[in-house]
Amino acid sequence: MAVSFLKHRWQKIVLISLAAVGLLVLVVALFLNSFLTSKLTAKLKDAVLKGSDSLYHVDFSKAELHIFAGKATLYDITFGPDTAVYRKMQESGDAPNHLYELHVKRLEISEAHPLQTWFKKKMDIGRITLNSPEIYISKNTDKPHKKEQKDKRTLYQKISNSFKMIHVGQINLDAITFTYRDKSVPKPSVSVLKEMNLQATDLLIDSTTQTDTSRTLYCRDIVTELKHYTQTSAGGLYKYKVGSVKLSTREARLDIAGIDIQPLSVKAFFAKSKSDRFTLHLDKVTFHHFDYRSYRRAQDLLVSKITVDKGSFEVFANPNGRLQTTDRLVTFPNWAIRQVKAGLNVDTLDIKKIDVTYSEYNKSSGKAGAVKFDNTTGRFLNLTNKKTILSQHPVCTANLNTYFMGKGKLDLAFGFNLSDAAYSYSYKGHLGSMDMLAANPAVMPLGLVKITSGRVNSLDFNVHGDKKNAAGKVTFLYNNLKVDLLKRDEERGYAKKSLLSLLANAVILKQDNPDEGKPVPRSANVVFIRPANFPFFKTIWLTLLDGLKSCVGVGKSQEKEAGKPVTKKEKKEREKALKKAREKKEKEEKKFREQLEKKKN
Repeated sequence: MAVSFLKHRWQKIVLISLAAVGLLVLVVALFLNSFLTSKLTAKLKDAVLKGSDSLYHVDFSKAELHIFAGKATLYDITFGPDTAVYRKMQESGDAPNHLYELHVKRLEISEAHPLQTWFKKKMDIGRITLNSPEIYISKNTDKPHKKEQKDKRTLYQKISNSFKMIHVGQINLDAITFTYRDKSVPKPSVSVLKEMNLQATDLLIDSTTQTDTSRTLYCRDIVTELKHYTQTSAGGLYKYKVGSVKLSTREARLDIAGIDIQPLSVKAFFAKSKSDRFTLHLDKVTFHHFDYRSYRRAQDLLVSKITVDKGSFEVFANPNGRLQTTDRLVTFPNWAIRQVKAGLNVDTLDIKKIDVTYSEYNKSSGKAGAVKFDNTTGRFLNLTNKKTILSQHPVCTANLNTYFMGKGKLDLAFGFNLSDAAYSYSYKGHLGSMDMLAANPAVMPLGLVKITSGRVNSLDFNVHGDKKNAAGKVTFLYNNLKVDLLKRDEERGYAKKSLLSLLANAVILKQDNPDEGKPVPRSANVVFIRPANFPFFKTIWLTLLDGLKSCVGVGKSQEKEAGKPVTKKEKKEREKALKKAREKKEKEEKKFREQLEKKKN
């Protein structure tokens, strides 16, 4: 009995002791939950206030703290500016250009150590998750601050009285709604982005990271991703789509997938617009070593390398387009680069497997023709408007490989001077062997000419030009060239001009180059003086066309071995060519003035 009694008594003592300890722990836990929640809430609000020079404040309706689980949940969070403080900063010239707001229904914290936060002033959190947050950014001005900020302390120095360290292993923001309001322009605009995600890793604010430039917003890496972005242009002519955009601050890399610019149908577009119609699709664009800080601060595009991989680009010239009355120098690539207001420096631009198509409607034929350059691949170097770089390297170069009409391999090299007043440029190229009939989808509707036979052996050209003139050499080698001259036929589409075709093949055109029995081929020295209303690519095409026509017999050509000195006769012929180019220019300008008068009347 004694043993039994002692045994049962010991069990009761243990049971009572455990119950007492449990009750004590429960009371302490409830007390700490209540006490620490209010204290940590106060600390958090104080830290935000101090860290933003009283501009921003944070508030929430309720906070739940679970000490032993290391979890906390905050409800109805609002982070935003104090408008009264902002107005005072505007008056003193210290106001920032952007204001930020955040609204979150629920914020979850896990793997936290609240006791360490309270006793050691160290906030160490494993993960913070914000579900469906709403972020608002307002750009109020582009003007620089009139005064420097008086408080030059780092964020850590500002909050060090409240926290000695803030560390968060991972921050997840899922299903973000992002709204950007630009109030700095005469016509304010609002952009809204949805389906955004953000993940920040290893956020650390302490004495060692307060000046660490390898971090972004104190984070080791911030990865943002936008999915399924769509937008319609103001006039409804275009629909823009982006499959996804992903930025990693640690890798300084921006990946964009599925870019589409989709216009209305040709008929609907030209009924509503007098501009050319553009279509674009790109599978993937990657920015390597992208200076996102400069882009965020001043929209400067500073990139080590951009890669554009697979896609298509189409231009359809508007048959009802406006008569351009200004100098079309604005179409020169080197002019366009200089006009970019923001800083631009792309060291390398690589394009891979891009199909390019230019289409135009010819009223004489009543049909549209298309010139195609398939599987275009190449590299651009030194795309920049930075004066410090241009003083040392003023030329942007482009080397391209493509397939003309999908058949003939064409190698091209361009050079654009980005600093001289004459907007000088150069281009040279080589077209390999191909069947000439492949060009009929372009030359029949656009030139009312059908190639019935012929083979290109090679086409070589080398031209230098500027905003006023272009000059160079064209050599076109071919065999068995025969054509039919066409006219419009409403029933059959085309009708052959039999007599003129016969004369063209028998008298005008030369069937081969070089001629049978002659070792030296014909080549053409071309001169073109650009009328002010001629755009860049039209100037290139007409310069080459003069050379092609001369090589096939429609114009002046020469048979001369390379390296021989220029004779007096050749000098006179060049002078004649220059005179002829001036006459062409005057004729085009006269035609342009007549068109202009018709438009006015």
